[in-house]
Amino acid sequence: MLSASDLPKTIPIFPLPGALLLPRARLPLHIFEPRYLQMLEDTMKTSHRLIGMVQPREVPGGEARKLHRIGCSGRLTGFSETEDGRYMITLTGVSRFRILSENDSFAPYLTADVEWTPFARDLGHAETDSRFSRTDFMTKLNRFFDARGLSTDWDSLKDAEDELLINSLSMLCPFDVEEKQALLEAPTLATRRETLVTLMEFALRRGDGGEEMLQ
Repeated sequence: MLSASDLPKTIPIFPLPGALLLPRARLPLHIFEPRYLQMLEDTMKTSHRLIGMVQPREVPGGEARKLHRIGCSGRLTGFSETEDGRYMITLTGVSRFRILSENDSFAPYLTADVEWTPFARDLGHAETDSRFSRTDFMTKLNRFFDARGLSTDWDSLKDAEDELLINSLSMLCPFDVEEKQALLEAPTLATRRETLVTLMEFALRRGDGGEEMLQ
């Protein structure tokens, strides 16, 4: 486990729409673009092996994209190389961060100066949610999955710890970029669970002409 003193001031940034990473969760990624292959090689030479996952945001009235200021760093904890030189990697979430400035450098990928202090609790133990009603939550989740035609291993979900369950669903459910960002920025696990339930409710109402309500 990394401590606050281990966190670097500058990290490589991997902007990827819809790819949400949360502390202590795992995110598998397929790396094939040359600039990100270079990023991966450079990251493996560092002691921290951190990559910052950040979601791009659309700029109204233009084709340019800017980055959300808050992302989550992941430590490279697994990788394998394919025969054609691509990588399958796994990032394990360490801590969220706020981008202070984007850097100009000779690297083909983006780096940024970041601050970690606002998210110090990310480095602690797994969070719990004392108000979490698993039975009610699973009922709502089942309806959401049915409406979207999604499937999952329900037995594994029922047995998962609170944080693993809520964070894994936040990462995997098919929400848009801004909705995923809201889940990322939720200050506590309880807030993230409330946001997740709200997004499922909205999705069901939109899907049923505004008439569907979760009870």
